[in-house]
Amino acid sequence: MDSKEIKVLIFNINEEYYAADIMEIERILGYEEPTKLPDSPDFIEGVINYEGNILTIISLAKKFNIHSEVNKKDSKIIVAKQDNFKIGIIVDVVSEVKDINEKDIENPPEIAYGISKRYIKGLIKSDKKIIIFLNLSTILTEEEKKLI
Repeated sequence: MDSKEIKVLIFNINEEYYAADIMEIERILGYEEPTKLPDSPDFIEGVINYEGNILTIISLAKKFNIHSEVNKKDSKIIVAKQDNFKIGIIVDVVSEVKDINEKDIENPPEIAYGISKRYIKGLIKSDKKIIIFLNLSTILTEEEKKLI
């Protein structure tokens, strides 16, 4: 029985490779300086106008405590969609869209690269590198979603 292929978007944060299921992504935007929100968690960068709606922008680097050297103006914003909810995620570089065979996705350890297992679908070995396959639907907790 053949295992199925999944299309993933591969991106970088501080030289580490991450992937997200392309079905969880609506669009990739150039960086736009968000309007800051007072009293919001540190990882929430602010909000932007996206197609006439307010889109909350988060920093995965801050959420995962990853130091990022990239100038924000060179960053991209990935618009992730979950049910009736959308968020913008700042990443350093968007690399490529790639087909990944399900059999090449390994179960994640409890903590991978300092990131809790709740955020990770698995680890992908590809081209002599390890890519952390993120579960974008769990990036924000229900409590965090209520703050937005």
